[in-house]
Amino acid sequence: MRYFFIALVALFSVMASAQEANPVMTYTDTLGMSVEATEYDGSAPFAARFTSNVTDAEDYIVLYEWRFTRLGESAPYLVRYDADTELTFTQSGTHLIQLIVSFVQGGDTIEYVQETPFSVNIRESRLEFPNVITPNNDGRNDELKPKQGWQSIVSFHARVFSRSGRLIYEWTDPAGKWDGRSGGRVVPDGAYYLRVDAMGADGRKYEIRKTISVLSGYREESQ
Repeated sequence: MRYFFIALVALFSVMASAQEANPVMTYTDTLGMSVEATEYDGSAPFAARFTSNVTDAEDYIVLYEWRFTRLGESAPYLVRYDADTELTFTQSGTHLIQLIVSFVQGGDTIEYVQETPFSVNIRESRLEFPNVITPNNDGRNDELKPKQGWQSIVSFHARVFSRSGRLIYEWTDPAGKWDGRSGGRVVPDGAYYLRVDAMGADGRKYEIRKTISVLSGYREESQ
C-alpha cells in the first residue's frame, strides 16, 4: 500500500509538471519571410508577434500575463492578458518580454514562468540626406533618398519644392525616394528645396531644410 501511495504521488507530480508553455517570438524580415527568434537588435518600427503555445491545459483555467519591461526597470510598462499578442516597438532602448502562465483548477495553481525573456533592442535614430543627385541613369546617386544607415524613423514626411515654391514631389515612407522627375520627365538642372519632418524612436525630431542640386548632365568618369 505504501509503495502504491508513493507511485501515485510520483504520477501526480509528472502530470502536474506537464502543464507548461513554449513561448515564441516571430517577426517578418525585409524579404517577407517569417522569422522565429529570441532577440532582435535593429531599427524601429519593429512589429513582433508573441505566442504562448500552452500544452496539456486539460481542465485547468489558463491565465496569461505578458510583461513588457524596459531594461533596468522592475515594473512593466505594459501587461497583456491574451494567449497570443502583438506589439509594434517604436521607442529606442532594450525591451524585455516575459510570459507568466497560471493553470488554475479549484484551489490548485500551477505557475509557468518564462526563464529567459525575449529581448528587443531598438537602436537610436539616424537620418541624413545628400546635397546633390544626378538622375542620369548611370546607377550612381540617381535618386534623392536618405543616406545609407538611416534607422529607427517612426514618422516621416518629405517634400521637394521648386525655387518658385511649387510642390514637385512628396513621400511619407523613409524607404521611399524621388527619382528627379516631375510629370514623367527629369526636372531641369538647378537648385531645389527639400523639407523633411520626421520623428525618431528615441524622440528626436528631424526638421531638415536644405537645398538640393539636380545635375542630370553630370557623369562620373570611370577610373
